Amino acid sequence: MTLPGDTQLAAMLERDGVNKDVTAIVDLIDGVIASANGDTRTDWLDLVGGKLGDDLKSALLALRDERKSEFLYAKDGYDAAGRVDALRKYLAAKGVDGFVVPRSDEHQGEYVPACAERLAWLTGFTGSAGAAVVLADKAAVFVDGRYTIQVRQQVNRDIYEYRHLVDEPVVGWIHDNLKSGQKLAYDPHLHTVQQAEHLRGACKDVGAELVAIGPNPIDVLWHKQPAMPIAPVRPHLLEHAGKSNAEKRKQIAEMLEKLECDSAVISAPDSIAWLLNIRGGDVPHIPLPLGYAIIHGDASVDLFMDERKFAAETVKWLENDATLRQPGELEEALGALGNQSVRLDEATASDWLRMKLADAGATMRIGRDPVALPKACKNEVELEGSRKAHKRDGEKIIRYFAWLDEAAADGSIDERMAADKLLALRAEDPLFRDTSFETIPGSGPNGALCHYRNTPETNRKLSPGEIFLIDSGGQYLDGTTDITRTTVIGQPTQEHRDRFTRVLKGHIALARAIFPVGTTGQQLDTLARAPLWEAGLDFDHGTGHGVGSYLGVHEGPQRISKAPNKIALKPGMILSNEPGFYKEGEYGIRIENLIAVIEIDGPVGADRPMLGFETLTFSPIERKLIDPELMTKDELQWLNDYHAQVYAMYADDLDEDLLEWLQKATAPIKKRAA
Repeated sequence: MTLPGDTQLAAMLERDGVNKDVTAIVDLIDGVIASANGDTRTDWLDLVGGKLGDDLKSALLALRDERKSEFLYAKDGYDAAGRVDALRKYLAAKGVDGFVVPRSDEHQGEYVPACAERLAWLTGFTGSAGAAVVLADKAAVFVDGRYTIQVRQQVNRDIYEYRHLVDEPVVGWIHDNLKSGQKLAYDPHLHTVQQAEHLRGACKDVGAELVAIGPNPIDVLWHKQPAMPIAPVRPHLLEHAGKSNAEKRKQIAEMLEKLECDSAVISAPDSIAWLLNIRGGDVPHIPLPLGYAIIHGDASVDLFMDERKFAAETVKWLENDATLRQPGELEEALGALGNQSVRLDEATASDWLRMKLADAGATMRIGRDPVALPKACKNEVELEGSRKAHKRDGEKIIRYFAWLDEAAADGSIDERMAADKLLALRAEDPLFRDTSFETIPGSGPNGALCHYRNTPETNRKLSPGEIFLIDSGGQYLDGTTDITRTTVIGQPTQEHRDRFTRVLKGHIALARAIFPVGTTGQQLDTLARAPLWEAGLDFDHGTGHGVGSYLGVHEGPQRISKAPNKIALKPGMILSNEPGFYKEGEYGIRIENLIAVIEIDGPVGADRPMLGFETLTFSPIERKLIDPELMTKDELQWLNDYHAQVYAMYADDLDEDLLEWLQKATAPIKKRAA
């Protein structure tokens, strides 16, 4: 590889003590560009090594910009038919009759790096959940209810059948379309053990065979595939983590002993980040370093992660806590676990891991990741960090809605402008690192799509008389936030007020819940739905999801949902409280706070330990949308107490104009006199 200025760049690298040649620097930069925000961030310069002069820093940033525009993201056109045809020819040459393409990476994460967007490359579909199956004579694309419109806009119906991911699943389509004697290929890195078993069963039922293939055919055909991401790995300091990684490793090792396991393969990057008190930036919105880890019964850890992500300071900080090994060494390490009992995570462990452990003769115990539950139960330092992050975040929300009340009155503000304003306010915080997910700014009918994604094609103005829902969150060094508020531009209708108040009643019921130790989120879910049920209404998403500590905004294993869940709520768990209501084509309503499970004193005569919730999110709830006549005395008392807390929390921090706005936004609400 020869680039203009190679000689000059090489001279600067040598001068500044960088132990990398130009080719290595280019490879590093390609990985940086492929990471989250890699096209704008500059902290990756720490990974270059040496003591960089200003001229070298400028040269490296210029090279990054050049590579970004001319190499990785060069536009080569999109030919859906050509790509499917190329895939079919490749599969035929390999002696297989079809291929399954999930929208996933090796870690089954909610967010995947650019190099793992294989489904988008093949089909054009860019949603966050889906799959495709391509056979020699037909193909289908599978999406859930969030993407039924988007898939029709992005995917050629002359090539693919549209199928519902849940109601018309992949295995059903395979059963109906695969013929006896045919071979269906899959990449075992991209399917969990359970997913692969379901595919295998569907093939077996029709006399076909599921076969593993490698390398992934799309990786072979995708000529401008982004590199594996390289973002700096940073220590997550004790002042935010609250517990050393030595303590955590000991805790997990003790759990393995109880599970009668000699070791565990940790394939979930958020579990690795928590266990070793590290954070990264390989994927959007979650500070994750992608990789694998093996924790042994003696609490030692082998960490399989690209060493280029580690500046010298981070390597030194981690040296007594984990042995850093290259990703290519994982297969050999798995082979060394023969005759051991090894824990594999049922949610994230790939079928490739199972295959390699089976080849080694290991006894696999597939179950919940041993890190998942300890990670979910935040320690007091993490909880206090969350409280502080929410307080700062809440001030930004107050400033935001005070601005919105004035700015949106004339109909000049659109969804994108509204989302960008909130991001700009959050970015003022020195501990802010990223949004915790892509902001959902749903105006009018767009708000009725509970996982709406703003695009240039869907962007709407915030119009008088319409509901505006904005769901957003921030990643701060001391905590992760997630808040939804619903407002109205101008004046609401009585229907708006009725539906909003019913959602609020459900929110309050959950916030006030008192429940015995051992209760699951599924058992509490009804509380949030009952006021809507009374009017023959409901909502089609979960009421609450777990939230990490400067980690994933969607974190298990706990949740509050209709769906079966045997995980009991435990002190320290953080969840969302977000009932809603959605009228298709007109509006959406959701009220979301984060809450933490706490121990409480039970009522007089209680014969068992009781738990409740501490509300972490403090921001006004839209008074114009509340009908107090639908609320009980206790519900109004909770709301007025909550608003009094909001006012007291920020009264000393706001200027006179903002304080006047807040006073009105949190004023007590009373029923009309009889």
